[in-house]
Amino acid sequence: MDEHQKGMLLECASKYPVPKGVKISYGTAGFRADASILSSTVFRVGILAALRSLKTKSVIGLMITASHNQISDNGVKIADPSGGMLTQDWEPFADLLANAPDPQNLVKLISEFAKKENISFGGVYSAEVLLGRDTRPSGESLLEAARHGINSVVGAVATDMGILTTPQLHWMVRYRNKGKSSLESDYFTQLSNAFRCLMNYIPREMTTSEMDELIVDGANGVGGEKLEVVKKTLSSLVIQIRNSGREGEGVLNQGVGADFVQKEKIVPSGFGQIDVGKRCASLDGDADRFVYFHVLPGSNNKIELVDGDKILSLFALFIKQQLAILNKEDGHQVHLGIVQTAYANGASTDYLKKLGLEVALTPTGVKYLHEKACEYDIGIYFEANGHGTILFSASFLSWLENRNKEIASSSDGLEQQLSVKRLLAVSELINQAVGDALSGVLLVEVILRHMGWSIQRWNELYQDLPSRQLKVKVMDRTAVVTANAETGVVKPTGLQEAINCEVAKYTMRRSFVRPSGTEDVIRVYAEASTQEEADNLAKSVAQHVDHFLGFGSS
Repeated sequence: MDEHQKGMLLECASKYPVPKGVKISYGTAGFRADASILSSTVFRVGILAALRSLKTKSVIGLMITASHNQISDNGVKIADPSGGMLTQDWEPFADLLANAPDPQNLVKLISEFAKKENISFGGVYSAEVLLGRDTRPSGESLLEAARHGINSVVGAVATDMGILTTPQLHWMVRYRNKGKSSLESDYFTQLSNAFRCLMNYIPREMTTSEMDELIVDGANGVGGEKLEVVKKTLSSLVIQIRNSGREGEGVLNQGVGADFVQKEKIVPSGFGQIDVGKRCASLDGDADRFVYFHVLPGSNNKIELVDGDKILSLFALFIKQQLAILNKEDGHQVHLGIVQTAYANGASTDYLKKLGLEVALTPTGVKYLHEKACEYDIGIYFEANGHGTILFSASFLSWLENRNKEIASSSDGLEQQLSVKRLLAVSELINQAVGDALSGVLLVEVILRHMGWSIQRWNELYQDLPSRQLKVKVMDRTAVVTANAETGVVKPTGLQEAINCEVAKYTMRRSFVRPSGTEDVIRVYAEASTQEEADNLAKSVAQHVDHFLGFGSS
């Protein structure tokens, strides 16, 4: 690193001092905190994004969002060249970068890291970072901090893509690095075209039955705004959007959104008894997750939730059906894998296994799910919170394209050809970079039409087992070490045995504990055949955790 580059970094960093007493940690997908203390972090992540672009010689994305958090929070995420999340190898550096106490330490850290990673400064290679932000009031100033961070690296260029959903920015990075046009209009065109294709391939006997309109809760965020654009391009899908984020309509994520609906299991603001039985969906603040629900009759505004586990099950069933049609003729074996975490309801896992599907478990966190899903020809992953997607391997897509040409040149195999076309259209409709509420909702809608199902019929795929989640405050969460995708405790010795003894007292039961990623608490999950048993099991396991690790244990 030459003196000119050092000088630029020192000068720019001095404008973004780290707030006193603040230490921030890289979470599942980036940094997130109260917006008032984030400027220095976002500035430094701008530098990180530029370094990542220089390292990979690819376009990188930087998104300003705090997803489902309250409006006073904000955050920053990095999109890697594939459109996925920042490689886990760089997460420790991101932590160090964000917490370097002063500009001199920051420059020293960057210099050492660049040397280790063989990153060349001085404009030898150009770097480009695409910037996006959601609708939070703090987004504009934080985006400027990110721009300054990027521009403090010689040869790096920041390109502002405007107000976007998080998945849109990830999609843009993915397609830009493929050498394809990646404007927001291209995103909308791809979704609309793929949706129309799938609608055209619905079995003829299903096209006669009309479906009621879909009512969508936009969480007063960017997703509602973007869904308005999609809605105009799709005459075959009637969507009513509430909580769209228009000024004066409501507050972002406050009493609305997928996170609120999933956790509270009551209607979001703007919904009520007039919606009883209707098909409803709820997006989160940056539209990277979604859930469905229908309102139950009565005055308490309770809902029947159709969560990410059921969305995954619907997608898996549809994909399995299309592959079964393909396999009738040529017997080509496609490796289809379903990826869940231990938090997936046990009934969903049982249902998927009874379908004959391969189910793999990973530790909690989308980055682990996504990485595992990449191992299959088709990998489907979802968390119960509604974050997930379907991944198609490049080799399988190539096979599908070739198969499509082969069938088209013969007069036979109409059914098989339709399955090939459906799978290719799904690969275009679903966002393979990251979970995307807009593309996910469109895929749900077309599959429900394909099946001829109401939301009630969909929800009857299986009955969720009652569950309970608790958390126990501890002195040191790192004292708990887990294995087997967080389903078993390795340390402290004896805790897993105590959990096993509690679990053995109940039927259709399981329980596991895992350390929180951000606070000194141990999270407890329990399932059983009744809610009372799930509550009692969770409470008993929590007491063991407290005995081994709680404040009374010393």
